[in-house]
Amino acid sequence: MIPFIENEKLNRNARDYDKQETALIQEGGYISPVPNLWEDILIGIVLKKPVLLKGPSGSGKTKLAQSISHFFNQPMHSVNCSVDLDAESLLGFKTINARDGQSIIEFVEGPVVRAMKDGHILYIDEINMAKPETLPILHSVLDHRRMLTNPFTGEVIHAHPDFTVISAINEGYVGTSPMNEALKNRFISFSIPYLSGEQLQEIIKTLFPKVNTALVATIMNINEDLKKQVMSGLLAEEAASVRSLLDAIALAEHIPVRRAIQYAIAEKLEDRMERELVMELVETWVK
Repeated sequence: MIPFIENEKLNRNARDYDKQETALIQEGGYISPVPNLWEDILIGIVLKKPVLLKGPSGSGKTKLAQSISHFFNQPMHSVNCSVDLDAESLLGFKTINARDGQSIIEFVEGPVVRAMKDGHILYIDEINMAKPETLPILHSVLDHRRMLTNPFTGEVIHAHPDFTVISAINEGYVGTSPMNEALKNRFISFSIPYLSGEQLQEIIKTLFPKVNTALVATIMNINEDLKKQVMSGLLAEEAASVRSLLDAIALAEHIPVRRAIQYAIAEKLEDRMERELVMELVETWVK
């Protein structure tokens, strides 16, 4: 590990958090399918650069962000973007509370403000699902200024030195829109591919230490076939999702493999022909 990453890890691990903050520290477990990817992302984090993770659904982008939280022992706030995301969802909102017999207007801080002030990680998932007009409010947060003038309170917020921004996108999905250049240029970007067979095996052994090896081999073979069909354009990317694969193994410990694959993978696909193709591939491995 590069020394200045280790030094940053020691500094961040030395911080004390209360019970609520500690509950926001995530579990690790991400295994990089590409040499140097993990360290390169950590370098970006230590340099205080906003990081953008690009990759297909189920490639492990969220697990990667969680593993960064675990590595630095740092609380993480998550924002799940959609067309309904607005400034209040990001920054917070005003509310009226009763105190000493009087009504008082107070501001409830949102994930961006909390992460900035307390030096936490801000994870923005599916950032390209948000309406383009919503995100410019974060421009000053994401560039060299690392500050924000809260439009609801007028407070000027300068980010804590440990404040970290990680975003993730699934490119080309229905409901997404291209990130505008002003926003994209504020990130350093990393492509996150699917895990390889050996790396998947390592994760499976960790999560399912008592699982039957023949069962794992069968599902891994099915997964390889699914990935080939995804690469050829015959199946949607979610058919080869690592998350779905792990769900299938969990189910297959208790029910037949056919049904496990059907529930964990095939039924998630909207296209009927794609669902049928998945089950046809299963039949080549399950007799």
